[in-house]
This record gives sequence, structure tokens and C-alpha cells, in this order.
Amino acid sequence: MTEKEETRILAIESSCDETAAAVVVNGRDVRSNVISSQIDIHTLYGGVVPEIASRKHIERINQVVQQALDDAGMTLDEIDAVAVTYGPGLVGALLVGVAHAKAIAWAKNLPLIGVHHIEGHISANYISSGISSVEDGVRKPDLEPPFGCLVVSGGHTHLVRVKDYGEYEILGKTADDAAGEAFDKVARAIGLGYPGGPKIDKAAREGDARAIEFPRGKVRGSVYDFSFSGLKSAVLNYLNEKKMKGEEICVGNVAASFQKAVVDVLVEHSEHAIREFGFDRFAIAGGVASNSALREAMEEACRRHGVLFYRPSPVLCTDNAAMIGAAAYYEYRRGVRSDWSLNAVPNLKLGER
Repeated sequence: MTEKEETRILAIESSCDETAAAVVVNGRDVRSNVISSQIDIHTLYGGVVPEIASRKHIERINQVVQQALDDAGMTLDEIDAVAVTYGPGLVGALLVGVAHAKAIAWAKNLPLIGVHHIEGHISANYISSGISSVEDGVRKPDLEPPFGCLVVSGGHTHLVRVKDYGEYEILGKTADDAAGEAFDKVARAIGLGYPGGPKIDKAAREGDARAIEFPRGKVRGSVYDFSFSGLKSAVLNYLNEKKMKGEEICVGNVAASFQKAVVDVLVEHSEHAIREFGFDRFAIAGGVASNSALREAMEEACRRHGVLFYRPSPVLCTDNAAMIGAAAYYEYRRGVRSDWSLNAVPNLKLGER
């Protein structure tokens, strides 16, 4: 893939509780990336309330899109295409973004590109890797398919073989709770509150990861699928037993031991994929990809296997529109276009359209 002409994409993301818009040029040059978070509101309820999330998206989306254009120093007349997340996610939240993107594309007669949320997370690595060389006057991207990618967030845990831009093979996924979901539930149980991921990451630094031996979840008959519900239950049982006996609970030790149990499984499955498919490049993505223990463990694993390791910057691990613009660019180059029937698909599978 080479880049010569500028393709300017206005991207919108509203799959959960962040209202986001960005302007991305040629898939890797982020001219603006605006994120309006609802985290303070949902913290009051201990998690995302779908109805509130949808309402806040409606309140914020006009301003967020306009700010993205202003920050990029552009108007809609300078945009070449409009991209939007249409699944998976909360259906009401998705609908706000889809409707807004369709309205802009219709009014300005622009191509419309529906983007899969997980594809967006994977594509965040294209932004972070940037451009590494110039050959014959043409800039060459650093990270290009094929490569392996571990996508870990509050709603998804996928091990993916990225065959080409827009072409994916799911090697494994969670059979129950996503890793980020388990982080949230355990954080709530030990009194850390919401959001669980960063709070457990911080608490774990004060604890001993070897203090408690929590189980490593396995799925019978699959070396790549994940299961975290058993681990979550084991933590809850440990806490209940301690309380019944009147024994003190060391929050740092629980957080560190739980985090290690999650990270060990994620890394083990990733290493198995590296060996089986011979990946020379491996990436992580999604909200949990900003977890310091996971980043360090995956970097070390890739070093052992002689594999180049990629990870997005923390802001690109969260839900954002820049990653949607990056994914949309490569779909745009492949000739992918969405029509006016584009709708929210809350359970959209990766690779489906």
C-alpha cells in the first residue's frame, strides 16, 4: 500500500459511551480527534446505562463533529467521505452516530462507509505505527498486514489474524465475559468502582501478583478461545470466604493476582498463534490494551519470539473516531461503500457487512 493523494475522511464513533469525531487523511495522518466522554455520569451507576448514553450522544454529537472539523482546519466541502461505526455496540448509541453520518453524507453528496468497531480498534495500530520509510518518493507505512492482533476491551476479547486490509480471520474469542467486563466486575467487588480497568491496574502496582493463585480459564477443545467468568467467580468466592472468616482483604494483592491471571491467558494464547501462524508482527488493541501489565508481558513475549510488537497510544486504545477513520480509509480504497439503508447492528460479527 502506497500513499500519494490525500483522502480526507470525517469519522464518527458512538458505539458506547464516548461521542467522538475525527478527521483522518490517508488512514494514518490524524488531523483531529475529539472525544466527549460520559464516564463521570456512568460512574454514578457503576457502569454504562444505555438509555443515558444514547441521550448524551444526541446532546453532544453536533458540537463534537464541528469541533473535529474546526481542529482540522477544514469544512465539510473539503471532506472526501464520511465514516461511522455501525456495530457492534449499544443499539441506541450506534443509531445516533449512524443517523448523523448519513445526514452529512446525504447533504454533501459524499460516500458513506460503515465501519466495524473491532476493525477500528485493530486499525488504531496503523495510526500509532505511522510511516517508517520513503521509497522512490513514496511514503511506506510501518505496520501492514499480515499480522496477528489481540483485541481486548470491555465488550470484546478477540484473537485475530489480519490477512489484509479489511480481511480478518477470528482465531479465538471469549465464550462468556470479555476481559474488560471481568475487570469492571472485580473492581466493583473489591470496592474500587468504575471504570475497573485503570483502577485495577493502579491498585495492582501496590500488590503481590503471586499472593493468590486464581485459576486460568480454558475452553475445552479450543486453544484460542477465552473464558473469564470462572476467574471472576473465583475472585468473588475468595472475597466472600475472607469476609465470612472476618479476615482482612488486601485489595492490592487481589487486584494484582486477578490481573496476572487475565494477562497470563491472553499472552499464552497470543504466543500460541505466533508460533502456529509464524507472525513476524503482532499488535494489541482495545481499552484493556492500555493495561501496563499486559503491554509489558506482550512486549516481552514478542521479544522472546523475535516478533515486532505494536500497541496504540493510550488515547487510541479507548473508543475514538480516529481509529474508525483509519479503518474506513482502507475500505474506501477497496471500493467499499454503504448505501442509505445502513443501520445499527448491535451484534455485528467481524468480517460481516
